[in-house]
Amino acid sequence: MEQLTRSQFILLVLLVSFVTSVFTGIVTATLVSQAPSPITQTVNKVIEKTIQTVVPSSGKQESEKLLIITQEDQIVKLVEDTSSAVVSVVASKDLPIIEQYFVNPFEGDEFFKNFFQDGILPQIQVPQYRQNGTEKRQVSTATGFFVSADGYLLTNKHVVADTEAEYSIVMNDGKKLATVVLARDPIKDIAVLKVEPIKNGEESGKFNYIPLGNSDQIKVGQTVIAIGNSLGEFQNTVSAGIISGLNRTIIASGPSGVTEQLQKIIQTDAAINPGNSGGPLLDLSGKVIGINTAVAQSAENVGFSLPINVAKKHISDLKEFGEIRFAFLGVRYSMKSNLNYGAVLAKGSNGEPAVMKGSPAEKSGLKEGDIILEYNGTQVSSSNVLGELIDNSRVGQKISLKILRDNKEEEIFITLDERPKDL
Repeated sequence: MEQLTRSQFILLVLLVSFVTSVFTGIVTATLVSQAPSPITQTVNKVIEKTIQTVVPSSGKQESEKLLIITQEDQIVKLVEDTSSAVVSVVASKDLPIIEQYFVNPFEGDEFFKNFFQDGILPQIQVPQYRQNGTEKRQVSTATGFFVSADGYLLTNKHVVADTEAEYSIVMNDGKKLATVVLARDPIKDIAVLKVEPIKNGEESGKFNYIPLGNSDQIKVGQTVIAIGNSLGEFQNTVSAGIISGLNRTIIASGPSGVTEQLQKIIQTDAAINPGNSGGPLLDLSGKVIGINTAVAQSAENVGFSLPINVAKKHISDLKEFGEIRFAFLGVRYSMKSNLNYGAVLAKGSNGEPAVMKGSPAEKSGLKEGDIILEYNGTQVSSSNVLGELIDNSRVGQKISLKILRDNKEEEIFITLDERPKDL
């Protein structure tokens, strides 16, 4: 083989370098696009985009511009796009008007009458209080957000817990609209509201809304944004942080003193203050992944949000049936089995049957002592409780159960009924 000239050698090196660079770029782009969420988020934090040089028809070349898009820019754009969909939820009630008046306790007393008339004793006036009618007053304020252009909103159940109150929303531009509470989840701290555009003089389908994300795919360390009516005074306050933990179980208490256990909760260090309840927790794509619900009073930057996936079924039910419907299997169970997972069908504490009469479970042949290992392909465990899996299903849905009976695994298919109203 003849020796290459110096020019040929340089061209060969440049050609090899170019091919290698192109190949490396393709491989890198492929790997990044298939990487887990935390890696892609890190890559996306700083994106450099060069705007090409523009040569107008005049032939005069404009200077080349370099635009740097940072995570800060991304958050600012996200807030601009979503803030108008976040509202204040205001509760108002007719409260008594209490007025003060004064009386002389000795008026009409013949013995003391002359002393007061002659000026021997000073006039004595004792304050008294009485009701003088009622007036509508604001009693609480929190946060909600639109999830559809036709006026559906989500908030916390404890925000609209008072069934005697009237509720309205205050938009980001200050406009106040009447709203109705369509449903309150009896188990989870979720409520669905609706603004009727016609009654409020608004056009149907005009409301800006925030798309719902997938809370099953979020990761610890992921950046999140919270928006809410902080302290009931500072509307649409924005705070940023990360997801600090997943699948938390907390005992939450509201202003009325009622406590409830909330499971599979998202923990975040994004500031969540009183008044933020019912507001959205957003990922960097601008989708809702949680409903801000509670804050640890004895700590700093320890807030909690309900995963948004638990609310998706409620919205679908309301649009289809006009109410929230809860799926029903009809079993009592214990998580204490000989295995490390599974739910054992067992009698209740007062001897109630493990399989309820007339239920889908009875119709499918489930028996006391059966161990439900999987529900629709998901392993039943302490992190995937059977009750939660049923609650996330829809009425009429056909599900599969993998059970263990007499040390043999079986698969059973069941169509879920609607939970009886008295349960």
